[in-house]
Amino acid sequence: MILKKRDVADCHVLYDLLIDPAVFPFVRQKAYSYDEFVFLTKQTIEAEERGELISRTIVDEWGTPIGAITLYDIEDGSGFLGTWIGKPYFGKGYNKLAKEAFFSELFFSSEIQTVFMRIRKENIRSTMAAQKLPYCSLANELRPDLYRMINQSGDHYHLFQIEKDQYHLHMMRTAPPTLDELGAKEA
Repeated sequence: MILKKRDVADCHVLYDLLIDPAVFPFVRQKAYSYDEFVFLTKQTIEAEERGELISRTIVDEWGTPIGAITLYDIEDGSGFLGTWIGKPYFGKGYNKLAKEAFFSELFFSSEIQTVFMRIRKENIRSTMAAQKLPYCSLANELRPDLYRMINQSGDHYHLFQIEKDQYHLHMMRTAPPTLDELGAKEA
C-alpha cells in the first residue's frame, strides 16, 4: 500500500515533514502551525466528502506517512495535482509510485479524464520528476488558455498534463504478462 485516505491521526508526522525548508515553499496548502495543519487536514477531508477534491496520504512500505497527494479544483473531469513528499524520502522512488497509484484510482475509479500539474519553473526537482513520467506532456503550448490563466501574475509555472488515454496506454504497454498470456506463449 502506498496511499491511504487522509486522517487527522497522521498530522503530527506529516507536519514535521511539511515544514522542512526543502518542502514548505512548494506546497499548495501552507500551514504555519501544527494546529493550522490539523484544521487544513479536516477541511481537506470535508472537501473530499463534498466531491471538491481527492486527497490521499502517501505512506512508505511500513505504513509511515511520508507526504500527500491531492487533486484540487475538480471540474469537468479534470483537476490540478498537488504532491509533496518529506525530504528524508526524496530520491527513493516514492513520488513515481504514489503518482501511479493515484492516477490509477483517479482514472479507473472516478470520472477524471485529465490531470494537470502546475509546477513552479524554479522547482527543478518537480519539473524533472514530471518529465520522467512517460505519459505526461508539457502543456504550455497545448493548452495556451490554461497556461495563461495559471500565469496571470507573471510567467512562473510550467503546465503539464496527464490524459487518461495516455496513462492507460502506458499501463497496458508496461504491465507484466498475465498467467493466461504466459500459458498461451508456451502452447
